[in-house]
Amino acid sequence: MRIGMFTAMQWSPEEDPAAVLTALREQVRAARDNGFSALIMGQHLLTGPVGMFQTNPLLGLLTEDAAGMQIGPGVLLLSMMNPVLAAEEAATIDWLSDGNYVLCAGLGYRPEEFQAMGVEMRQRVGRLTEGLDVIKRLWTEDSVTHHGKHFQLDDAKASVKPKQSPRPPIWLGGDVEPAVRRAARIADAWCVAPTLSTESMLAYLEVFREERRKTGQSEEVDTPVIRECFVGRDAAHAREVSRGLLLYKYRAYASWGQGETTQGDFDSAFDDFTKGRFLIGDSEQVKDEILHYAEIARTDNFLLRMQWPGLDHKEAMGNIERVGKIIADLVS
Repeated sequence: MRIGMFTAMQWSPEEDPAAVLTALREQVRAARDNGFSALIMGQHLLTGPVGMFQTNPLLGLLTEDAAGMQIGPGVLLLSMMNPVLAAEEAATIDWLSDGNYVLCAGLGYRPEEFQAMGVEMRQRVGRLTEGLDVIKRLWTEDSVTHHGKHFQLDDAKASVKPKQSPRPPIWLGGDVEPAVRRAARIADAWCVAPTLSTESMLAYLEVFREERRKTGQSEEVDTPVIRECFVGRDAAHAREVSRGLLLYKYRAYASWGQGETTQGDFDSAFDDFTKGRFLIGDSEQVKDEILHYAEIARTDNFLLRMQWPGLDHKEAMGNIERVGKIIADLVS
């Protein structure tokens, strides 16, 4: 069983970014010391009023704090980026992390991000697939000549290749069927978003495995499953701490148009929305849920989102330590 820490390193307008950064580093070190297997960090642009550090510079800073953990973005907005820069930044982080980098990429879904980056949203699928091909080639070939619709390279030689051989693993996110099929064809795994219900996750996993069979690839992939998680001193404490903060966060996501978010009366719909998506409870409840997911999804790879805007640092540290005890139980 591998349980990693996922953070979007976001903060509310009332919080001080310097204090958030100091707390984040302490949380990462605590996750490392408590047996967490990975550190995955989200990416968005123009998130105000919610604050958010940019992913790659922060990953570089945190490689020592996360020593020995798999580390990478989740998801990198590759469809609006230059793949040469993405490939070389990723390879750099792979060296900084002693060969523990993983690239988790996605299309992106917010029009304002595409507008700001000067990329037409209708081109995002083509740019993602072509960009990922360029990255793979820069990672594994001595010289790359590529003439595609979106990117042009002549005898390009990467400044740095990854430490991992032949390349770091590649995961693709996405919460619609075409994205899942694309992940099956061109990535090593599909990454399950925390907004997907259990029913949708299981249906898409069957789609993923079907597409892998059709393309002659193994369907037995250790699928990374992202879930919001708070383990309280007891179930009441978990609900008390997490509900308001997750409401704040998911109101923002709903306004961005993300995935299976709630509609209508947000507060009354939210409790139903969390069922089958979030891991909120005491240690035994959350451990049982993780084991249940492992069985029905046929995976041993979980990424728990444990840092939300406004979450008190002491509460975050307590959450990490209690999940650490679950990890110790599961791997013993």
